[in-house]
Amino acid sequence: MREARPGEGAWAAGEADLPLWELIQTSYVVARGFTEVFGAVGLTPIQFGVLASLADGDDLSQAELARTIMVRPQSLGEVAVSLIERGLVERDGPGGRGRRAALRITAAGRTLLERALPGVEAFNAPEAIGLSGKDAAELVRMLRTVRATLSSGDGS
Repeated sequence: MREARPGEGAWAAGEADLPLWELIQTSYVVARGFTEVFGAVGLTPIQFGVLASLADGDDLSQAELARTIMVRPQSLGEVAVSLIERGLVERDGPGGRGRRAALRITAAGRTLLERALPGVEAFNAPEAIGLSGKDAAELVRMLRTVRATLSSGDGS
């Protein structure tokens, strides 16, 4: 494949620096890597997010969990059912329309989460992603700022 030169393609002066587009492109590579990491222990990224969010001991409703892991509540419904069926999460009460039913992680869920964490930590290690510890910390800070800004509606 031939490399684009200035004056070719969408930008007359060459490829523009578009940080959020770089983030999207990077997210594809990261998602593939995390799919492998979580798949090794039988989880999906959303399932991991649910277990990690419940691991601190707080019982959360499906709507609260959806906000925490930044997915639509409808998407979380199927995930919650699958985790309950596998015995990784349990529901506090019958739930249903208009009734809050908290979810909590089970001992089996904690065990599976503990199996997943070493892979998650290794995949996130600064040297694994080509950064120094200082640069990795700065990247985390910057990404949290972007996420908070765009989530609050203050972004352009």
